[in-house]
Amino acid sequence: MTMMTTTPLDQQDEEMLVPPSDIVEGPQPMEVAQIEPNSTVENQQEEEPPSMKFTWTIDNFSRLNTKKHYLDIFVVGGYKWRILIFPKGNNVDHLSMYLDVADSSSLPYGWSRYAQFSLAVVNQINHKYSIRKDTQHQFNARESDWGFTSFMPLSDLYDPSRGYLVNDIVVIEAEVAVRKILDYWSYDSKKETGYVGLKNQGATCYMNSLLQTLYHIPYIRKAVYHMPTTEIDMPVGSIPLALQRLFYKLQYNDSSVSTKELTKSFGWDTYDSFMQHDVQELNRVLCEKLEDKMKGTVVEGTIQQLFEGHHMNYIECINVDYKSTRKESYYDLQLDVKGYRDVYASFDNYVEVECLEGDNKYHADEHGLQDAKKGVLFIDFPPVLQLQLKRFEYDFMRDTMVKINDRYEFPLQLDLDRENRKYLSPEADRTVRNLYTLHSVLVHSGGVHGGHYYAFIRPTLSDQWYKFDDERVTKEDLKRALEEQYGGEEELPPTNPGFNNTPFKFTKYSNAYMLVYIRESDKDKIICNVDEKDIAEHLRIRLKKEQEEKEEKRKYKAQAHLYTIIKVARDEDLLEQIGKDIYFDLVDHDKVRSFHIQKQTPFHVFKEEAAKEFGIPVQYQRFWIWAKRQNHTYRPNRPLTPQEEAQSVGQLREVSNKAQNAELKLFLEVEHDQDLRPLPIPDKTREDILLFFKLYDPMKGELRYVGRLMVKLSGKPIEYTAKINKMADFAPDEEIELYEEIKFEPCVMCEHLDKRCSFRSSQIEDGDIICFQKSPVEKVEACRYPYVPSFLEYVHNRQIVRFRSLDKPKEDDFCLELSKIHTYDDVVERVACKLGVDDPSKFRLTSHNCYSQQPKPQSIKYRGIEHLSDMLVHYNQTSDILYYEVLDIPLPELQGLKNLKVAFYHATKDEVLVHNIRLPKQSTVGDVIDELKTKVELSHPTAELRLLEVFHHKIYKIFSPSEKIDNINDQYWTLRAEEIPEEEKNLGPQDRLIHVYHFTKETGPNQMQVQNFGEPFFLVIHEGETLADAKVRIQAKLQVPEEEFSKWKFALLPSGRPEYLEDSDILFNRFQLQRRDVYGAWEQYLGLEHCDNSPKRAYVNQNRHTFEKPVKIYN
Repeated sequence: MTMMTTTPLDQQDEEMLVPPSDIVEGPQPMEVAQIEPNSTVENQQEEEPPSMKFTWTIDNFSRLNTKKHYLDIFVVGGYKWRILIFPKGNNVDHLSMYLDVADSSSLPYGWSRYAQFSLAVVNQINHKYSIRKDTQHQFNARESDWGFTSFMPLSDLYDPSRGYLVNDIVVIEAEVAVRKILDYWSYDSKKETGYVGLKNQGATCYMNSLLQTLYHIPYIRKAVYHMPTTEIDMPVGSIPLALQRLFYKLQYNDSSVSTKELTKSFGWDTYDSFMQHDVQELNRVLCEKLEDKMKGTVVEGTIQQLFEGHHMNYIECINVDYKSTRKESYYDLQLDVKGYRDVYASFDNYVEVECLEGDNKYHADEHGLQDAKKGVLFIDFPPVLQLQLKRFEYDFMRDTMVKINDRYEFPLQLDLDRENRKYLSPEADRTVRNLYTLHSVLVHSGGVHGGHYYAFIRPTLSDQWYKFDDERVTKEDLKRALEEQYGGEEELPPTNPGFNNTPFKFTKYSNAYMLVYIRESDKDKIICNVDEKDIAEHLRIRLKKEQEEKEEKRKYKAQAHLYTIIKVARDEDLLEQIGKDIYFDLVDHDKVRSFHIQKQTPFHVFKEEAAKEFGIPVQYQRFWIWAKRQNHTYRPNRPLTPQEEAQSVGQLREVSNKAQNAELKLFLEVEHDQDLRPLPIPDKTREDILLFFKLYDPMKGELRYVGRLMVKLSGKPIEYTAKINKMADFAPDEEIELYEEIKFEPCVMCEHLDKRCSFRSSQIEDGDIICFQKSPVEKVEACRYPYVPSFLEYVHNRQIVRFRSLDKPKEDDFCLELSKIHTYDDVVERVACKLGVDDPSKFRLTSHNCYSQQPKPQSIKYRGIEHLSDMLVHYNQTSDILYYEVLDIPLPELQGLKNLKVAFYHATKDEVLVHNIRLPKQSTVGDVIDELKTKVELSHPTAELRLLEVFHHKIYKIFSPSEKIDNINDQYWTLRAEEIPEEEKNLGPQDRLIHVYHFTKETGPNQMQVQNFGEPFFLVIHEGETLADAKVRIQAKLQVPEEEFSKWKFALLPSGRPEYLEDSDILFNRFQLQRRDVYGAWEQYLGLEHCDNSPKRAYVNQNRHTFEKPVKIYN
C-alpha cells in the first residue's frame, strides 16, 4: 500500500552515511556536513518544489530471506527512485536503509541529481517514537544510492514490544525532495560574509558551534589573546596558545580553520573527535578550564565577570518568623521546554513558589514542622546570559532519552525586569536594568541518537544574522534565525484544495538548543574592538610566518607542474643511514639532498649546480638511474648515457620514471684517492657491474655500509677478497663469508654466495647488495644472531610493542622488543618475565582497536591467535599496542568457567555483599547456591537460598535450581541471592505471592511519570487480609520508623498509573493469581510511594569495556 502526501524536508540527522557498495570495516565518520543549496548569500531563496511522502507496509518482514530488499519505484521531481533495505543489516547489526536511483543503469553519461530526503521506521504503537533520519546527497553514477548503514539496532527492530514490528509488519516512510544542484564547493564564506568557518573533524559540529559563539563575544576573544603564552610553547600542549591560534585564524584567515590543534591540546585522540558530545556539557567544561587557566594572569576572573550570576534558594515559614536562604552561583540556566510556551513561561516556572504543607511540611529547627513556601529568586543576572534549553529528557516510561521537539519561542529582546521585577530577590540591585538582546542561537537538528549542530550569530548585534555551519558561513534573516528555530509542527495546505482532507503536519527536528543574550547596558563593553595590538607580538610573528610559509607552499604546489624534483643519493647517505635508519636496500630517498629544477633546464646545467652543492667537479660525476625491481627492491640500475645527459631534466624524468610523478632519483658515483680528492671515473663496459657492500658484526649485532666495488661479471668473489677486506679494515687474507641480499618483502631472502663461482653464474648484476662477515664466527654461542641471514630475519620481524594495563587503557606501562613471528606462548612468557609473574598462563591479552584507539571488546583467547603479528592487526591497519590483565587463575582454566557477580542480601542484617562465583560452565543455579552458602553467613544453618534476576528495581525472574548458568547474563541485570522466608515455603491454597516495588511520582506539566527505586521484594498476602494488616508486616520487614512510615502511600500499578488503596481494602481481591515461571516484571504489583532517600548512584554498565564517556579536557 502506498500513500502519497507532500512535505518539505529541511531536517538532518547525523549518522554514518555511505552508499551500500562502500562498506568499510571499523568505525566510520558519524556525521556529514550540512549542505543547504537553497540558501544563497543574498538570502533570496527561490521557491523549491515540495517534497513527496511515501509509505510502505511490508508484510512477513521477519521472513524476508534476501540480503537486499527493494521497495516499489516512485517518482519525485521527474526522476525514478526506490528504497533499498537490508533486513538483516549491511554487514552490521543494524537495519540498513538507503535511497536509490532506480534507473541509474540507463541514465546518460555524467548524470547527476541532488535530493534532500528522510527515511523512517514507524512505531505502530506510538508514532511519537518513530525513528526518522534525514540527510541530503548529490547522486551520480558512482554514488547512485545513499543513506544509513546503521539506521537502527536490529535488536530494537525485531523486538515486538518496541512497536516497530507488529504482527510481523514493518511500516517504512520516505520523504524526498529534489533540489537544484548548486556548486557548494566554490562558495567563499569570507568573500560573501566576511567570516570563515571551522572544519569538522568527524563529529565536532557541536564544538564548532560553541567555539564560534565564544569567538564572536569580543570580550572573551580579547581575554584569550591576553592569556600569557611564550614563543617556546607548543599548541598541542597548551590550551591558551591553541585557542589563541584558533581565534587569530578565525579573525585573519581567508578559508575555514582546523580545530585539530585545539582538540589535541585538550588531550583528545581521534576517537574523541568522532564521538559526538553535548554542547551544553562542553560549554561548562571549557569555561571551567579557561577559568582555571586564567588564574594568576591579567585576565583572571573574566569568565566569572561575563557569565556568573547568583540566585537565592529560600524556604519561608508561613505561621512563624523563620526563613532559610542559600546563595548559589550559576554560569548558565537550564530552562524547561516541555509544557512551556516560551522563555518567559520557563522563567515563571523557575521562580514558582512551592507550598510545603500537609505530609510535606518543613522542619524549622526549634519551631518543628511548619507550613512554608519554597522557591528561587535571582540576586543578579550576568552580562552574558546563557540559557540552556532542556530539549532532551529522560522518559521513565520507556527507560530512554527522548528529544523534545515542541514549539518553544524566545524573544529578540528579553526583559527580566518584567512585571515589577518578579524574578529578583529583595536584595537585588535595582539600579541594574536587566534588558537583554539576543546574540546567538545554537541549533540541534536531528534526534536523540544523533544530529547536527550549527549556530545563528549576530557578531555585532546588528540586524544581520549569520549561520555558522562548520566550514560554511551564510547570511540569514531574522525569521530564519528565530522563528524557524522555535521547533514544533509545521502545517502544509491540503494537497487537493476544495476537498475536505486534513492538512498535513510534520515535526520540525531542527530547533534552538542554547541561547546567548547580552545585557544592553554592557553590550558596548562586551562587543568591543579587537585588533592586532591585543595579540602578543610573539604570536603575531609566529602566525604570520606560518601564513607566509603556507602561501609559499601553495605557490610551490601551483607551479609544481613546471618543475622536477631530483633526489641525489651518495655514498655519504648510505654510510649515514644503513644500520641506523634502514637495514634493507640502500637508502631512504626522502632523506637525501633534493633539487627543485625547472623541467626545461638542460641536464648539464643541473650537473653544474650539483658540482657547487657537493664540491665535485662535473667531469668527476657519474649519475646512475634507480629502478624498482620485480621483487620490490630499489637499486641503481645503470649509468646515464651521454645522449640522456644531453636532454632536459623533464625529458630525462619522463624516460626514466614510468610512474609519472615529479621526481627523478639518481645515484652519484664519485671516485676518490687516499686523500679523498675526486678522481676521473673509469669507463664502464658491459662486463663491469657495480656492487654495494654491507659488513655484519655478529658480536655487536651491527650492520653497516662499507663501500662499493666495480667488478667483472666473469670474475669470482674470491678474487676480490682483499679489496673487500680492505673496505672493512680487515687483514687482506681474512676469511669471510658472503651473502646476497635479494629481497625483504614479504619475507627476507638472503642467500649464501659461493666465492668460487663467477658473478655471472651467481646471477649478480648492477646494483646488487653483498653482505659479508668474518668466518668462522668467534664465540658463536655468545652471539644472539651469529649469521647475516638470521640477523636480517630478526630485523625484519622486530616489533616494539607498547603494553598497557587494561585498567589504564590510555597509559603505556612498559615496552618490549618482540618478533612478529613470536607465538602466543612466546609473548606471554616475555610479559610474565617482565612483570615477575611465575605462571605466564595467568595473563590475558587484548588487542587494540586502531579506529577507536581503545581495547577491543573481546580479549584474546588462550592460544587463540598464533603469532604476534596477528595480534597487532586490526582490519587493514597494524598497531603496536597490546593490553594485559593478570588473572588469579590460569586463563585456560578461566575460559572453562563461568563468572557470575551475585549480590547476597542478608535476611536479618542491613547489608549487601557482592560475591564472584566462578564455576564450570555446565554448572547449574543449584551449584551457584551451594557455592554461595560456603561464602555467606546464613540466619540459620538450614536456610534455603534462591537466585533472582533484578533489573531497574523490578524482579524479572526466579531461577530454577536446575537451570544451566552458561546462558545467565550478569552484565546488564543484577543477580540477587536471598534466603526464602518460611511463610513463602508454606503457601496455602488461599495465599498469594505478590511483587512489591518502591516508587516516586514525577509530575510534569502534561504527564505523570512513575519511577521505581530501591530493592523490590515478595510479599505473601492472605485471603481476607486488609491493607492495614499487610502494612504492619511490611513495616516490620523494612524496619521503617513510624514517623516516616506514616507518610507512605500504597497503590496498585496495573498499567503504570497508581490506583491508591485504603487501609480497609482487601488486598487478596485486588491481585490476580500469577504464574511464577513467567519471565518479566509483573505488570500488577503493590507500589510503596515515598521519598527516595537512598544515595543516588550513577547507572553502571558492567560490560568489560565501556568507553562512551563524558566530555573531558585532560590538559
